[in-house]
Amino acid sequence: MFFFVATLACSRRLHVRAFRAERQEHWFAGMESAFRTFGGVPEEVLLDKARALIQHHDPVSREVVVNPKLHAFARHWGFRVKACAPCRARTKGKDERGVGHVKSNAIAGRRFESFAALEAHLDAWIREVADTRAHGTTGEPPRVRFERDEAQRLRPAVGIPPFMASRDLVRKVTADCSVEVDGNAYSVPWRLIGERVTVTVTGAELRVLHAGQEVARHALRAGRHGRVADPAHFAGIGRRQTPAAPEGPPALLRPLAEYDAVAGGAW
Repeated sequence: MFFFVATLACSRRLHVRAFRAERQEHWFAGMESAFRTFGGVPEEVLLDKARALIQHHDPVSREVVVNPKLHAFARHWGFRVKACAPCRARTKGKDERGVGHVKSNAIAGRRFESFAALEAHLDAWIREVADTRAHGTTGEPPRVRFERDEAQRLRPAVGIPPFMASRDLVRKVTADCSVEVDGNAYSVPWRLIGERVTVTVTGAELRVLHAGQEVARHALRAGRHGRVADPAHFAGIGRRQTPAAPEGPPALLRPLAEYDAVAGGAW
């Protein structure tokens, strides 16, 4: 079990989500859920150095290489990405303290009959305990401090669609008759090998268009390193085109009388 914990810097208000895995889509789902719950988007989001989000962070130069998809996600929601500095407890501790607090105060010593029961417990714990207790640092309940000092400083999230809801991508069809989206391969007609196509992801569906015409449609696949194929996209691949055989015996190029004359008369 994995827990996503978001903490607002000023009020220390928490948002918690439970996930069965720690993939990139779960990070995005957790952040979007936090934005919806808080009613807005902060200017900056401090993230742990998770492999699904940060490709490289040089501790000397402080250079950060962000995963391209996280960069697109941040651009979609309008926030700046800041990564925890390696081996620096001041930022790393601030990022992880909320996770430890949830595990020791909301989860420790409890058992849940189902995943839904765990989610319901976390919602109730946030609402009845975490939001209302006097915070050890600020001395105020996070909800009170949030509504007074922080809520109006967030950029409204109303009207911003989910990042994964609709995306338009450009891909080049590979030699194995497919396009890659989010780590999975989706087949397209083999005649388009080498061509650039438009891939539209809407909800749980993926469409591929070429020259404005739909050439493939697939259900979006969860996870990574998978392949979704339509057998019709490979029909006719490798088939040789041979010319049709002429009907009947081949026609003579000259009349028989001319051949008789050259040969010295009829047999």
